[in-house]
Parts: sequence; C-alpha cells; structure tokens
Amino acid sequence: MKQIWEALRKQLREDFRWDLYVTIALFLALFITFNYSVNLEKGIIDSYYGNPLRIVGYFFLYCFAYYSGLFIWLGFTKEWQRIKNPRFWLYSLFILVVLAIDGGLYSYSQWSRTLFNGEIYSYTYRCLTNLSSALTVFLPFGLFYYFIDNQRHHFYGLQPKWTNLKPYFLLVSFMIPLIAWASFQPDFLRSYPSYFDSNADEYFGVSRWVTTLLYELFYGFDFVATELMFRGFMVIGMAHLLGRGTILPMVVCYASLHFGKPLGETIGSIFGGYILGVIALQSRSVWGGIVVHVGVAWLMDLAAWLQKI
Repeated sequence: MKQIWEALRKQLREDFRWDLYVTIALFLALFITFNYSVNLEKGIIDSYYGNPLRIVGYFFLYCFAYYSGLFIWLGFTKEWQRIKNPRFWLYSLFILVVLAIDGGLYSYSQWSRTLFNGEIYSYTYRCLTNLSSALTVFLPFGLFYYFIDNQRHHFYGLQPKWTNLKPYFLLVSFMIPLIAWASFQPDFLRSYPSYFDSNADEYFGVSRWVTTLLYELFYGFDFVATELMFRGFMVIGMAHLLGRGTILPMVVCYASLHFGKPLGETIGSIFGGYILGVIALQSRSVWGGIVVHVGVAWLMDLAAWLQKI
C-alpha cells in the first residue's frame, strides 16, 4: 500500500488547492444533482436509442463534463498555455468522440437479433454490449497510436506490468464490507447483478455456470476498455500536454459516465476515479486500475447474486 499512499501524497503536494478542489466538488454536486433530477442520461439521452442522436447526446455530455473540469483547473492554475497546443484539442476531441461512440452505439442490438436467429437475444445482446469496445475503443486507439501519437506510451499503460500488484488486490479486499452493505440496498439490487439467467445454457446444451462465466469474462473485458480510456488515454496519454492537470477533468468526465448508475456508485466513482488516475499517472500503467475495477465489478455481481438466490 505504501506506493499508493506515496503517489497520492505526491499528487496532493503538487496539485492540491483548497479553493480548486472545493470548486470542483461544488460543480460535481450541482452536475450530479441536475442529472438525477431530470434523469438526463436514462430519460433524455437514452430516449434516442437506435438513433444517431444518442451518440451526439453522449458527446455533448462528455464534452461538458471534461471541459468544465479542465477550465475550472485552468482558472485556478492559470496554465492557459497548455490548451494553446493544437495537439491538446486533437487528443481531447478524439477521446471524447470515442467515449460518445462507445456509449451511444446501438448496432449490436440488431446484430444480437441476427446471431443464432435471435433465439438467445438477451444473452447475445449483453455479451456484445461488453465486447463492442473491441470495435469502438481498441480499434480507434490502435489507429491513433500508430498514425498520430508520437509519444509511445506503451499503448497507454496497457503494457503488462505484473509486479507490485499486491496493493491493488488489497484495495479490492477493503471494498468487500462496503459492497456487502450495498447489496442490501434496493437501489443496488435494481441494477445488479448485471446479468440475469437466460436460456443460453439450454440453447448451447451446457451448464448454467458456463454461460454465466463467459458473460462475466466479457463483462470484465469492458472494464479493461474503461481503464484504457480514462486512465490510459486521458491521464497517461495526455500527461505530456496537461501534466498533473489530467486528473481532475478526467474525474469529472468519469463521474458523468456513471449517470445511469445508482447515485452512490456515481459518488463513489469520483473518489475511485481520482485514486486510480493518480496511480496511473505515477506508475504509467493501467493494470492496477484494471485489477481494482474488474475485481470490484465482479464482487458487486457476486454480492447481488447471493442476495437473490
């Protein structure tokens, strides 16, 4: 755990200001309150499901979140020269477009109706929802990395680093009591587990645990893509443009990613996003974040399943 505390201490020592952080907190409070008051994501943006306007809606949501966090940071630090670099706008608009497409894509719904003649639509849809990031995230990142990014960040922190992962497994274990408490909350149980039993096991002639395990593997893969976008690209990939200023805009944007989730999860994402962002910036790796993110996600599903047995 020492390396995590040292990374946090260094970030706070070099970036923390009461006025800045309080302003970010107030903005997030207003932003989150507005979302849950008008049901911005689920009620408005997602009402355009199946329409390209859904992608446009997500783009403006993420743009507002990211650039608001950035301009608040710039307003206090006065480092305006950082956004005078055209590459900053290239990088930031690229990741925001990727986020919007990843969040608003709807084609896999039709693909799910086509595969297996639609007989296991629900299962196929949930699996493709998680696997779609191979097309919406990894493919554009690979092209951007190869043709445009001259920084070569070992593919935005995804280069395997298997050492010093023990602290991250400890972080996951610390979350167990909180997840156990959350599993008794109605709001939590309305959202989890992320996958309910379907007829896929009967269709393929396998045990139920096989189709469940396969789904959970795909579910975990989606969190790898999430870490790659937020900690890999927004933090590691843009550190040469914003320095430690990469953290707060990412945190605000990351919170907006959770607007369709229970309120407690959205609030928790602020603290989790900040810690994982600092770790990624210090280590230049997203693997610690992947361990924490995937571990917590699987534990949440497990806790919800145990409640509903």
